[in-house]
Amino acid sequence: MDPDTFIYNFKNNPLGTGKYQTYLCYEVQLMNGNSGVLQNWIKGFLCNQSDPDPQLCCHAELCFLDWISSWQLYPGQHYSITWFLSWSPCPDCAQEVAAFLQRNSHVRLYIFAARIHDCCEGYEEGLRSLDNAGTNIGIMTYREFEYCWRAFVDNQLWPFKPWRGLKRNHEFMSNQLQRILQ
Repeated sequence: MDPDTFIYNFKNNPLGTGKYQTYLCYEVQLMNGNSGVLQNWIKGFLCNQSDPDPQLCCHAELCFLDWISSWQLYPGQHYSITWFLSWSPCPDCAQEVAAFLQRNSHVRLYIFAARIHDCCEGYEEGLRSLDNAGTNIGIMTYREFEYCWRAFVDNQLWPFKPWRGLKRNHEFMSNQLQRILQ
């Protein structure tokens, strides 16, 4: 992803005014059975698929689920998935992801979101359903932003420069998330 796309979409201003895309950076680790030994590692990013026909639109989380489901996940294989999202999942996506995890107990999901998608009714319930399905959910800190910058951004070897308010915005949204998940 190019640096401007990353900064524009992941900048953790709680309002996120005018930002309608969700970017999802992912890492999938395939673990060898119960031994926990890493067998393979895949990473990449994707975003919402938009279309004038609402039936053909797909949120980033559902695009990822479609993609990984095509693998025909083997129950004897353990998968550890980490998502870095520009927005936390909307209520509908959260329910779909929770259902996917309940059907695939051999998949472990970790979510780090830049912002909370709080513009839809039921967003709290959606986040709680992910939590109840065993997902570790957190708000991105400087460490996650800097990691994404190195791992997913074509940064031309430029270092990550935190924006003004990154820490304050993280603390605000992290407190908000903790209240939701209680």
